Amino acid sequence: MSESLELITTSSDEGTLPLPEPLCREIYEKMLTIRRFEEAVLEVYTQGLMRGLAHLYIGQEASAVGICSALNDDDYLTSTHRGHGHLIAKGGKVDRMMAEMMGKVDGYNRGKGGTMHIADMSLGILGANGIVGGGMGMATGAALSGKMRGTGQVAVCFFGDGAINQGAFLESANLASVWSLPVLFVCENNHYGEYTAAKDVTAVREHVAERAAGFDMPAMVVDGNDAVAVHQTAVEMVERARAGEGPCLIENKTYRYRGHHVGDGDPEKTYRTQEETDTWLAKDPIPRFARRMMKAGMVDEAELESIDTTITKRVEDAVAFANESPYPEAGEVTDHVFA
Repeated sequence: MSESLELITTSSDEGTLPLPEPLCREIYEKMLTIRRFEEAVLEVYTQGLMRGLAHLYIGQEASAVGICSALNDDDYLTSTHRGHGHLIAKGGKVDRMMAEMMGKVDGYNRGKGGTMHIADMSLGILGANGIVGGGMGMATGAALSGKMRGTGQVAVCFFGDGAINQGAFLESANLASVWSLPVLFVCENNHYGEYTAAKDVTAVREHVAERAAGFDMPAMVVDGNDAVAVHQTAVEMVERARAGEGPCLIENKTYRYRGHHVGDGDPEKTYRTQEETDTWLAKDPIPRFARRMMKAGMVDEAELESIDTTITKRVEDAVAFANESPYPEAGEVTDHVFA
């Protein structure tokens, strides 16, 4: 193991909660919003209200929220095909997101981006991306832009364990290190690239973050289902990047509870085992964080139920908003399209 590799394995079920209460509430509410939104997406898909396939983020909520809660509003973010959680964590509105997925004009991109290509420049969201590793060069370029303009902006590039094997990672990480660019490469290692186990196709001893040693950048391996550990790691690395000390690689070890996409069926009967999934279900980031908040005296069970009711209603309203939004006129099919 590389000497520059740091293992961060704190548990949300132990010890004190070293974050202020308002931040803890924000983290919890955003994680729960992602969960309820993704459940609604599955229902919308099942009812035939959206075209194409959606890749659900259920189980990985702590990664997106932990990272994005350390960012400023004008910091940049690039996302993946499994990007709904990143967008919500960065401030995306669930009604406009749902409308986009249904192909409606009130969506973020007037229905032309769909589930895998939502972007909102006002939030620094440069776009989710259906190409594996497609956001790496974009985030590196955004970091270069911020550095050249002297704005202090940081770029975050989310990608999966499959993308770590793409040539785009080598090129982007190398350039970011050579030019000391303020970019965080965040690998959400959910252990499967579509239907293939990462361990079967990735030549590392244990952690994909070991790759960072070849680019002379620090690397952290984090319990990606622990929002506290992810947030604290992100705060440290964002401060480092803003100070001009260059990029880093964060490997958030996590797990998607559903299939690769909504049409995947039952992965426990094909390429995963029920025992493995049950082990990860016991590490569900949302109840883990809730238990820790209760231990700290920040909430009780009644308040948690109230929060859930409010968020569930907000997501239901988002679905209604999207259903009522019209489809774009056929005459604008080439408008707003640049490539």
